[in-house]
Amino acid sequence: MKILLAASEAAPFIKTGGLGDVAAALPKALAEFSNTEVYVFLPYYKAIKDNPEFEIEYLTNFTVPLSWRNVYCGLFRAVSKKKKLQYYFIDNEYYFYRNGCYGHYDDGERFAFYSKAILESLTHLDWYPDVIHSNDWQTALTPVFLRAFYMGMEKYRPIKTLFTIHNMEYQGRFPNEFVDEVLGLPQDWKGTMQFDNCTNLMKAAIHTADWVSTVSHTYANEIQDPYFAHGLHDVLRQHAYKLSGVVNGIDTDVFNPAGDPLIYANFTDDTLEKKAENKKFLQERLGLAVREDAPMVVMITRLVGHKGVDLVQAVMDDLMRDDLQLVIIGTGERQYEDMFRAYAANFPAKMSANIVFDNTLAHQAYAGADMVLMPSKQEPCGLTQLIAMRYGTIPIVRETGGLFDTVPAYNIETGEGNGFTFKSYNAHDMLGAVRRAEGLFHDKKRWTALQKSVMAYDSSWKRSVQEYWNIFNDLAGAAE
Repeated sequence: MKILLAASEAAPFIKTGGLGDVAAALPKALAEFSNTEVYVFLPYYKAIKDNPEFEIEYLTNFTVPLSWRNVYCGLFRAVSKKKKLQYYFIDNEYYFYRNGCYGHYDDGERFAFYSKAILESLTHLDWYPDVIHSNDWQTALTPVFLRAFYMGMEKYRPIKTLFTIHNMEYQGRFPNEFVDEVLGLPQDWKGTMQFDNCTNLMKAAIHTADWVSTVSHTYANEIQDPYFAHGLHDVLRQHAYKLSGVVNGIDTDVFNPAGDPLIYANFTDDTLEKKAENKKFLQERLGLAVREDAPMVVMITRLVGHKGVDLVQAVMDDLMRDDLQLVIIGTGERQYEDMFRAYAANFPAKMSANIVFDNTLAHQAYAGADMVLMPSKQEPCGLTQLIAMRYGTIPIVRETGGLFDTVPAYNIETGEGNGFTFKSYNAHDMLGAVRRAEGLFHDKKRWTALQKSVMAYDSSWKRSVQEYWNIFNDLAGAAE
């Protein structure tokens, strides 16, 4: 089977968030299936082009028709000995030789070009996939362009499409003129493209893709509700027959306490006493009081409201009265950054605010902390809780999206469950979950048993990649 995965980022080449991890790990796992070829497409960003660590070769160039324009496109490929897994890069320096992947005034045009260039590339590669898997709004136009412009070509006609929603909040909304000025779609496509008096790329992909998935079973149900769907609930209900959820996995080789080169002391579930060495190292690095008996709670997150940071803000005084330590790692909205800095200044022995994105520090926090706090208003899947469990760090989460799917509530009577949960989006309900975790922390026998249990949780791609494979197989079978 031939699978093309189109994304706007993928580690190790470029990563700004969870999509970068997924677009790295999923193709690698898919390529393990026999008789499978996986091609991953990425924009040839400045950060990739200027990085001497990557060995990338030029293949060809051509023009891409985009409404009234004919736009230059270069096609590059990462040099690899693995024929089953190849990485291709769409080059146009006007669009992609810039600092940062996103947030530019013409992002709509940039990613429209990218989506169409992927389809144009197939002719030049003489390689036609059975399934194109596009991800989020940046590649939402791939199934649209395929249907609108390429169905008359024999080699394109059998291609099926999967569109995965990683976060409903970011839908690719643009003015109505975008359809004519940038996309050049026929007039009868305007109804497909438009929603709520604007062009909505995600809505169009939901309409045109052969299958739609999102990144957890619970989130697939949630996004059919107005509270979670950011306006598209009726569209998703209309297409519920082709909607499913697949929980993300993590790369268990990268996140492995037994071999992680970034942490102070490696450990396994049989040598959990070495986790205490990581905690001591982290306390010393961050200037916290070195105390094994004080539970350390870490948040590794974007500091924005929908991540539940507003709940934390509401009970910060209560948290600082508790006998715990709180570590924040992340950047985001200024009000939250400043708030955490202020508390860290007032409580230096028990509070550390690290307003940075620091991968090494994040790994050390996973290894050294006792608990990870994720009080998200909505969380399509979440990778932080999966990573934390690999390191024996107990999740405290709100019951939403992938958090609900992966962190069943701990039952003190049976010892079952992966962490501590709360349901209502309420600061004191969250505080209650934190305090239940604090209470169990001091019951060392039960706490150690819970740590061993969560470390044994299968957070790999093994189960999830099989679910994706089943989708691809069904779609490819339908094309025959």
